[in-house]
Amino acid sequence: MTEPAAQRPDTTTDPLDPEPQVDEATVSALGKLVEAVEMTERARGHLYSFHQLTGYADLAVGEAAALLGAAGHAELAGRLDREMVGRDVLPGRWTYQVVEEYEDCYYLPFRDLERQVRDRLANGRRHLPEALAKRQRRTPGEPGHEVGPTTTPEGGHRAV
Repeated sequence: MTEPAAQRPDTTTDPLDPEPQVDEATVSALGKLVEAVEMTERARGHLYSFHQLTGYADLAVGEAAALLGAAGHAELAGRLDREMVGRDVLPGRWTYQVVEEYEDCYYLPFRDLERQVRDRLANGRRHLPEALAKRQRRTPGEPGHEVGPTTTPEGGHRAV
């Protein structure tokens, strides 16, 4: 029978997965920073969804205006075309400008600072809390519990 994960000795010998020399409080802080980065990535993705959905809606409004005009509702079709097609979503901005401003003013500076924090405190290692959890929870020698990929980027095999 296999020992519970908390009682397993760590037999990692992979040079690509060295024992990090980071104290627990710093690992916890880095974990919170990872959460913030992941939420920022999701927010950015939602902005792209907003951008694409709004663009699609703008095209659909244009089509609806044309169909209303063809159906004899020229006044309403004209209003839709004049007032809504191509309308700014914020004063002076289309959705792509909102996305660009978010990236330039928040996303890129945050990612840069996060990388600096990671470089200084964790030797550049990403997802350090998760890597430590994997180290603690894996069962050495069990298939599917390897330290890392069993193939190299070049397609060769490496020991795990």
